[in-house]
This record gives sequence, structure tokens and C-alpha cells, in this order.
Amino acid sequence: MGGVPWSTTHAGVHRLLKVRPLLPRGATGLLAVSGGQDSVCLLKLLVDLRPKWSWQLRAVHCDHRWRPDSAANANFVRQLCEGWGVPCEVVTADADYATEAQARHWRYRVFEDLARQARCSHVVTGHTASDRTETLLYNLLRGSGTDGLQALAWQRPLSQDSPVAVVRPLLGLTRQQTAEFCRQFDLPIWPDATNQDTGYARNRIRLELLPYLQQHFNPGVDVTLAQTAELLTAEVELLEAMAGELYGSSVSSPDGDSEVWKIQRSPLKTAPLALQRRVLRRLLQQVTLAQISFEHVEKLVALLAAPQGSQSDPFPGGLVAVVDGDWLVLKASHAM
Repeated sequence: MGGVPWSTTHAGVHRLLKVRPLLPRGATGLLAVSGGQDSVCLLKLLVDLRPKWSWQLRAVHCDHRWRPDSAANANFVRQLCEGWGVPCEVVTADADYATEAQARHWRYRVFEDLARQARCSHVVTGHTASDRTETLLYNLLRGSGTDGLQALAWQRPLSQDSPVAVVRPLLGLTRQQTAEFCRQFDLPIWPDATNQDTGYARNRIRLELLPYLQQHFNPGVDVTLAQTAELLTAEVELLEAMAGELYGSSVSSPDGDSEVWKIQRSPLKTAPLALQRRVLRRLLQQVTLAQISFEHVEKLVALLAAPQGSQSDPFPGGLVAVVDGDWLVLKASHAM
């Protein structure tokens, strides 16, 4: 390997990339580097594998300005990247993002802008199997359906119509393994004190719930649940494809100035309940910006077999569903 130390982790990721073309030969990758152990492990692995794959690598560090040491953290990341021949862009938050969800939304906007400017085909993040497990538990406890439980796939589009892919080559490694890799190669890590703050639900899952589950139920729970997420990913892809076909054949979008959506009941009535729910949830997501709940979808499911003239109470945004022959008609309640 031309003088680069080679480990079982290098070999494992190299093999994985041959099987899963997450970062194809010659790709231009934008690496998200926080300075923590997972992103430093990712950076080191891709730098070492770069000669074998002819990648062009760039890095980005997002400074949320949440901590007094955030500017020093950013400088640490820039120096680390440039020491390994990876140009690094530091982007500082232009506003106070109060929640992790807002901060994440901002980070991904930054990734999109930089990837476009630098003509990067892939954004690479250091998410691990442990992150996948924590996301599954977090979404399960919030009442998410299967789509939420399979979050953090190996690869997805950066945004709905983006040609740039987000890829996660470390999803096969646990956080314990990335820590061991960093120790093995004596890599410098920037400690993030906010990771110990149990005011964040995700930190409580990582610091309190997962150790409890490991101690009392299953020592390998992080790997087991990450594998569950992997199975769910494939099943969700299948269901989404089938639901897409059924949606196309049963839903009529508004014509001209009309704001009326129509769903043909007969094709849906004979479909499995899982597909009925997916099609009806997709429809509600089209007609309202509000969060769609389980109860909202079940109201529409009940109307698939309801008698003529039956109607729902209003959905978020004021729409009402009415049975009109073989059609379910969604329209504004004031238009009735």
C-alpha cells in the first residue's frame, strides 16, 4: 500500500466499496468532518484508500457556534485535513439554530451549496451502525412508522431532485470500532462536550438507554438494531415502489384552478392495508404542509369502504374527504 499502514478496518471498507458502489472510482467526494472520532476515522480511511480509487477529496466543517471552543475546533479540522492533502472549507452558522433538527437542516443546505460549487458527485458522512441504532430507537419512541425506523440508509439523494448522493461508508462499523481505529493510528480527536449533554434526547439514548439495553438485554444490541434498520430499508423500498404505482393509477390531481383531489376507491379497496396507508399518506402529504399522523391516515382508510355521502372531519389545512360514488373527494370544507 505504498507505505500507508493497513488495518482490518481499511480492508473491510475497501471490500465494502467494491460490493456497494458508494464512492465509485474517480468520484469527487465532499467529506463532512466535525473533528470527532467517527469523522476523523472516515477522513483517515478515505485518504489512505484514495490512491486505490483515484478519488478527489474535499472536506467541509460546519461551525454552529454552539460552544466557546467552536472556532478552535474548526481550525483543528482545517489543519488536520490540509495536513493530509484534503482542502477544507469551514462554514460558520449565520444564525442561532436552537435545535438539532434546525442545525441539521442548515448543515445539509451547506453540503448542497458546496457540492454544487465544487462539482462533487458525493457527500460523505461518518455515520456508523451505532448512529443507525440510535436513530431507529429515537424514531420508534416518537411513534414513527417503518420509514423513520429505516432512516440512515447507506446512500440517498442529498435532496429530492439533487444529482448529488449522500453516502455513509462507515455504517458497517460501530462507534466502538471507530474509537479503536483512532487509538490504533493515534489520531487526534476534538472532544465535543455537547455529546455529554443529556438535555438532548439522542444523547440520553446513547449515554443511558443503549448501555442499559446492552447490560440487561443484548450486549450486541447496536449491531442487531442496525441490521433491523437494514432489513427495513429494503422492505420500505419495495413498498414505496408498489405504492407509487398504485398512487399513479388511483389518484387524480386538481385540474386547472380546481383545488379538488380525487382518489378512486376500487383499486385501493382490493390492495393490502400497508399499500392503502402508504398511498393515502402520500396524498395527504401532497395537500397539506402539516405533520400527518396515524389518525389522519386511518380516517381516509375508513372511507374506502364507507357509504355514499360519508365524510371526514377537517384535516390540517381545512380539507375534508367526502365519498362520491367510487371516488373519495378531498376539498376545502368551505367549498361544500
